[in-house]
This record gives sequence, C-alpha cells and structure tokens, in this order.
Amino acid sequence: MATAAAASASEAEAEPKAGPKAEGEEVEAKEARTKRKVLSRAVATATYKTVGPEWDQQEEGVSESDGDEEYAMASSAESSPGEYEWEYDEEEKNQLEIERLEEQLSINVYDYNCHVDLIRLLRLEGELTKVRMARQKMSEIFPLTEELWLEWLHDEISMALDGLDREHVYDLFEKAVKDYICPNIWLEYGQYSVGGIGQKGGLEKVRSVFERALSSVGLHMTKGLAIWEAYREFESAIVEAARPIAGFLSPFDREQTFDSQLEKVHSLFRRQLAIPLYDMEATFAEYEEWSEDPIPESVIQNYNKALQQLEKYKPYEEALLQAEAPRLAEYQAYIDFEMKIGDPARIQLIFERALVENCLVPDLWIRYSQYLDRQLKVKDLVLSVHSRAVRNCPWTVALWSRYLLAMERHGVDHRVISVTFEKALSAGFIQATDYVEIWQAYLDYLRRRVDFKQDSSKELEELRSAFARALEYLKQEVEERFSESGDPSCLIMQNWARIEARLCNNMQKARELWDSIMTKGNAKYANMWLEYYNLERAHGDTQHCRKALHRAVQCTSDYPEHVCEVLLTMERTEGTLEDWDIAVQKTETRLARVNEQRIKAAEKEAALAQQEEEKVEQRKRARAEKKALKKKKKTRGSDKSKADEDDEKEWGDDEEEQPSKRRRVENSVPPTGEAEPGPEAHPGLCGGSAPAAAEPPSEQQEQRAAARRRDAPRVPHDSSKDGVTVFVSNLPYGLREPAATLRPLFEACGDVVEVRPIFSNRGDFRGYCYVEFKEEAVALRALELDRQTVEGRPMFVSPCVDKSKNPDFKVFRYSTALEKHKLFVSGLPFSCTKEELEEICKAHGTVKDIRLVTNRAGKPKGLAYVEYENESQASQAVLKMDGMTIKENVIKVAISNPPQRKVPEKPEARKAPGGAMVPRQIYGARGKGRTQLSLLPRALQRPSATAAQAENGPAPPAAATEVPKMSNADFAKLLLRK
Repeated sequence: MATAAAASASEAEAEPKAGPKAEGEEVEAKEARTKRKVLSRAVATATYKTVGPEWDQQEEGVSESDGDEEYAMASSAESSPGEYEWEYDEEEKNQLEIERLEEQLSINVYDYNCHVDLIRLLRLEGELTKVRMARQKMSEIFPLTEELWLEWLHDEISMALDGLDREHVYDLFEKAVKDYICPNIWLEYGQYSVGGIGQKGGLEKVRSVFERALSSVGLHMTKGLAIWEAYREFESAIVEAARPIAGFLSPFDREQTFDSQLEKVHSLFRRQLAIPLYDMEATFAEYEEWSEDPIPESVIQNYNKALQQLEKYKPYEEALLQAEAPRLAEYQAYIDFEMKIGDPARIQLIFERALVENCLVPDLWIRYSQYLDRQLKVKDLVLSVHSRAVRNCPWTVALWSRYLLAMERHGVDHRVISVTFEKALSAGFIQATDYVEIWQAYLDYLRRRVDFKQDSSKELEELRSAFARALEYLKQEVEERFSESGDPSCLIMQNWARIEARLCNNMQKARELWDSIMTKGNAKYANMWLEYYNLERAHGDTQHCRKALHRAVQCTSDYPEHVCEVLLTMERTEGTLEDWDIAVQKTETRLARVNEQRIKAAEKEAALAQQEEEKVEQRKRARAEKKALKKKKKTRGSDKSKADEDDEKEWGDDEEEQPSKRRRVENSVPPTGEAEPGPEAHPGLCGGSAPAAAEPPSEQQEQRAAARRRDAPRVPHDSSKDGVTVFVSNLPYGLREPAATLRPLFEACGDVVEVRPIFSNRGDFRGYCYVEFKEEAVALRALELDRQTVEGRPMFVSPCVDKSKNPDFKVFRYSTALEKHKLFVSGLPFSCTKEELEEICKAHGTVKDIRLVTNRAGKPKGLAYVEYENESQASQAVLKMDGMTIKENVIKVAISNPPQRKVPEKPEARKAPGGAMVPRQIYGARGKGRTQLSLLPRALQRPSATAAQAENGPAPPAAATEVPKMSNADFAKLLLRK
C-alpha cells in the first residue's frame, strides 16, 4: 500500500510539470498538495489495518477514481483559477493558524488544547516532519490519550518501509503503553509484531509482547478477553501450520516441535479459564471442542472458582457499565472492594482503569501512589506512577512533593531530582503557598544529604545557596504573580535559622535570619519572639535571651502578658537583683500602658452603648408625640389632612419600617401628590399586561383599600408553623393584591393554606409575605420557585426560620471558599448573556455551570462565575481569557476565591471607617451605602459635625455643636408653612 501510494504521488507530481506553467508559486502549491496526498493515503492505509481488507478493496476503487480526478484538476489548473485560489486561501489560513499556535506554545508550553490543534493542522497540511516533532514535544509534557496514540501509530505504521522503520514503530508502542492502561493499544501492538515474525527473533518478540499485554490487561474483566483470544489464535495458527508435517517427524522431533507447541495452546486455555472474565462459558466450551483429551479435573475446579469470583465482581462491573463517564464514585467503590481482598495485581489494575477516565483527579493519583509507596515498593513501578501523576496534574504541589520523596527513597541520582524540582517550579501552581511547600520539600531533601559532622562540604554550600535562592524566588517571582510571597510567617527562613543554630553551630547567622524575620511584620506576635527565645536558650547564651525578651515586651501587641511572664520567670531563676528590677520595671510599664489602652476602649464602647440607649428613648418619645398629634389632625380639613400624610411619609411611625421606605424610593414609587399608575396603566413597568379598556382605580378606592389594610388586625407569626411556611421577599412594592397574585404561583406546588402579605401602618405593601402550606413536603417544593420573576422582579423564596432562635442560620447558597475549578469573571458588558459567555468559555474545557451575578432587581452587575470540570481546565481558561475583550469590554478572570464574609457587628461594637465607634443611626439601619437616599426634607437638613468627622477620624463628643432638638409640633409648623 505504501509503495502504491508513493508511486501515485510521483505520478501526480510528474504530470503537472508537463504543462506550460509548472513553475513559481504554482509549482510549490502543487508540491504541497502532493505531500498532503501522500499523508492522506497513509492515513487510509492505517485505517485499512484497523478495518480490514474489504474496506481496502472498496477504498482502492475510490482512490483510483479520486486519483484520476486529481490528475485532471492538476492538468486543468489554468482553466479553474477560482478553485485553485480557494485552496490556496485555505492553505494560507492554515499556515497563519499554525504560526499562531506555535507562538502560543512558545509562551505557555502547558497548553494542552493548543498542542492538539497544532497536530491536527499539521497533519491536515501534510507536514510529516513537523507532525512528528509536534507529537514528540507533546508526549514529553503530557501523557497522550488512547485516541492520539492510535492516530500517531497508524500514521507511522503506514509509512514504515524497512526494518529500521519497524524498530521506530516498536519504540512508539513502548511509549504508548506506559501512559495509560489501553487494551486496544496492546492488541494493536501484538498484531503489528505478528507482521515482523519473519525477521530475526520475530517469534520471540511476538510472544514477549503478548505476555506483557496479559500482565498489564489480562485481568481486565471486560476487555482482557480480546488479548487472550488474539494470543491463543496466534499459537493455534502455528499448531495448524505444523500439523501436516507432524506425522512425518520422529518421536523426538515431534515432541520438541509439535507437541510443545500444542502444550502452549493448552496452557493458554488453562490460564485464561482460571481468571474471572466475561464470557468464560464460551471459552470453556471452545476448549472442550478443541481439546482431543478430556479436560483435567484441576482445570475444571479452577474454572468453577473463577466463576464464583466473577459473581462477586459483577455488581461493580455492571455499575461501571450503567454509569456515565468519568464514573469516579463507582471506581472508588470498586477500589475499596479490591483493597479489602488485597490482591496487588487486581488493585493495580482497578487503579489504572479508574485513572484512564479520571486522570485529572489529584486525590486518585495520591491514593494510588501512596498504596505503591507503602505496599509494593517496587522502584520502577513506583517512580513510573509518580512521573505520570505529575504529568497529568502538574498544578498539584502534593504530587510533586511525593515524587521528590519517592525519588530520594529509591536512591535516584541527585541531578535527576534537581531537574525534577526545576520542572515543578515551572508547573504553574495556583496558590503562592504551593511554591513555599515545594521549596520546603526540596530543602528538606538537600538538608538530608549534608554530613554536618564536617565543618564545610559541597552539600552544605548547596543547601545554603538553595535557601538564599528560595527567599529570592518567593520575593520576586511568586510575589510578582500573586502579590504575596506565600510565606508571611517566614517558615523557610525559620527553618534555615534552626539549621544554622542546631546543626552548624552558627548562632551569628541564625540571629541575622531572625532579625530579618522580625522586620517582615512579625515583631508584634508573641509566638515569634518565644520561638527566637527558645532557640537562644538551646543554642545561644543568657545575654541574648534577655535582650530578645526585652525587645519582645516592647513590641508584642497580641499577648504581652505571656511575654512578660516568660521574662520574669527567666530573671527569677537566672538573673541578678539589678536584672530583676529592670525586668519588673519594664513589664509593669508595658502592662500599665496596655491596661490603659483597654480601659479607654471599654469606655468608648460604654459611651456608645449609652448614646444608643438614649437615642432609642428619644425615638420612643417622638413616636408617642407623633401619634398624639396624628389624632388631633384627623379632625382638620382636607388641606391639613394632606399635609399630615406628607408628614407621615417623611417620618415613619416605626424604626423597623425605615428600610422598607428606602426600598420604596429605589423602586420608583412616586412621591405623594402625584398620580401613581398601577400595573394596568403601565404594563411595561412591572412586566405585566392588562386590557386596554381597564381603567385604573380611583384615588378614593386606593385610599379605602389602604384604610382597610391599615385597620385590619395584626396577626403575629406563629413560629410553630415554620416547617410548613416559606418566607417570600424582594417583591415589587406596587403589588395591589399580593395574595391574589402569589397564590396561583404557589398552588402549583401543592395546597396553600394562607398567603399573608405584610403591610405598613399606612396600609402600604412592604415587599414580603409568608406563605403557609398544608404539608412540609409542599413547602420544600416551593423553595424551587426562588428567583422566579414576579412583575419584572426576581422573587426570593427561603425557609421560614426565626433567626433569634437560630442565629447561625444562613440562606446564602454559594460557597465563599477557594474553588480551584471555578473562575470569577469581572468587567463583562451588561448585555452579555449566559449563552454568549458559555460559547467563549467552552473553548477551554468542559463548562459545568455559569452564573451571572445580578442585583435584587434582576439586573446584571457585569460579574459571573464559571465552573469547569476540573482544576486543569480552569487554569488554562485563566491564562487564555484574562484580559480578553468582549464587546469592547476588557474582562478580568481569576480563580474563584471570595473574601471572607464579615460577621455583623453588635451595635455597641460598631465602628466608623476611621476607627471611632459610632451608633448605627448615623448611617441608617443598613449602614452607609452608595444607593442610600436621605428621606429628610431639605428644609429640615442641618450640617452634622458628628457625621462629617466619623468618616475621617474619631467623632468628637456631642457638645456645643449639637443641633437644638425640635418637637413634632415644631416639625408640623414647618411643613404647614406656605
């Protein structure tokens, strides 16, 4: 086939040269097309190897016709310039894309998808040499999948013409079977080796390949059968070939050749029947039919035992067959079962099977390598698994650390370990602390190499230079990337100081290192000073211990009492009277200063608490006066009644109503005195629709409805029914009949007992309600309506929980911890949809979920969370998408790591931004927000010195600058002025 392909290629190359214009760019283009034809036919030949000769006959017919058409197109190139230009444009596009991919790989060699795309394009263009180089480069960095290896092997097999090419293919097979456990590659390897049986040592090569294949995948219950049958058919074919001449051989020659070959087939049958495999019954029946002698009783016993074992394994195999990839949970259960049985070969096999589909799960690699380290302890096997683990999950520092330990444990050369460590540094860890961990693992290894009995050695100098390099690396490389060194406590420097003090007897160097540690912001921590003190006590002298503790007393801010106690204890046991007096004086002075600071802080808190109580009393008195004034105003005329309503809208009757009034302003509720159109009048405002003929209710009807709601008796919430009740919030304040609107929505979940909306004292809907059901299961189903839109606004549905009894209850649904497989995207255009973002993100991996962040009104905030299938895909997406432009917006992409959610402070402990503690009422019930509106009429506003000072520093005591207090009657007079 390869010879025919080469001949066809030479004909296709020769014929265009007979034309009148076979030179210049046209000649080069035709030569490129010829190269592609050679490789495409090579791929066809590889497919023939897989599918069979019937396809080859059909394909040969097609190939001849295709070849004639190609020759005709080549000879008529001048008459079809459009097709030629189109093909040239495609080639030019491919070349530009190849250059772009090569440049991308020069920047980030760990871009897996980029490697795959480059190989595909080079293969399409027929660049055989470049394809080989690209595949070789990718295989050095990543383990290749079964599909990539088979494609590569088929291409090389189709090009193999002599013995040297065959040896090259053998080498490729050897690399391929080391990446993952692949029964199909082993089967292809065995069948290909059969083709070289005529060469020297060919028969031994075939048997060696099949025996290794049985050791690797022969126990595979579903796919191992194909390897056994292929091996047995090969040996049976030799038997059948020798059978005609067996009768003419002497008894000795017959025993040496035919009988020994016959015994090989018997042995394969017996070995196979002793292993639990699917379709064992058919194999046993075949053995009975093939064997001329009765089957031995021992074989039958082993066969029955294997059948019993098969029944135990079947539930796990069937669970794998029924589940969808990657089936990690099913594999974990299977591994646990095998670990209980304890067969090392089967444990290794199930781990390998699980890793084929879960190669990017670091925990699975850690568990596998840990088993090999502790149980098998076979050097080649252990190091091979560790090497594959870091190639599959290079971003996991734990795998690199374990790899370094395994290499040291098995006596690997120091240069190899150093090269492995350098690879770890360039692997691209996700956190700054990962770099600290890998440096610590490598420094521990270097420390164990040093013989500290010698004053100086090459290993000791290497250790010291490695410590210095580690500190420089964390300061420059890591801090530049993560804006932190990852080692705030200076653990590496502490370890270096301990080694210098304890093992090298170099306290001078240790003291220099501790001085550097303290200058990096650690001098305020008592534990750091006590570490230094203990080191001095063990390897230094009393004078330096005393000096360190004196500095600690002055600098420590977290636990000064502990440091003072240690200093006094030391002077009590070792110091002179003068030393004792100095220590007592310093500790008393320091503790007095600390106590004074604490007393001042306590006084401030008490003063603020008292101010809070006074203001609560003032509000209570103001409400009482307001209610009395309200009763008097009811007897006045319509003008005074109108002014009274304005006064009520400006000044709430209840402190708890203020948040609802602020939200009403945010939801565009028109001020008093203007007509308030309902949803029927303006369906676009709330997303509803109404017949055009429907007239809005009159103002009198609205007032009567509000009066009915205002005068209706208040029904307290029954907390005993929380299990069958849900709390619904974030509803539009303009809902005229909340109960009638919400009941149909919740009746779809089950029987609704009551919809109880909450109204203010003036009869206005406050935007939330309680929905009670007959059964708890219905209430749980109702929670699924969360975020459903009601008149253009997302409705929040949450469990009904009394937070006074359950203060730790939270309804926040999303994680606030570091999630390495999830990305945080900011800077998105508000018009970007979930589908558009998913289209961009899925180019870098499998997207499991996308969440666009919205405000309470359902409007996008330009933020999103994108969840990938694993950490590797998320890391690749960060590298590719960070800084990308979407609809003229430059987005920022990072691994999701939200800041810690702050616990709400108690009122008496609340502080202003400058540090002074101020009461909550300065900023309102929910603090100072950018969208908070002032509901105080401008005619009544006065500059507040306290509020102005609170933003920039401690607020001065309320004294002469305080505004004179006004009664409700004074406010009413101001509002009634014309």
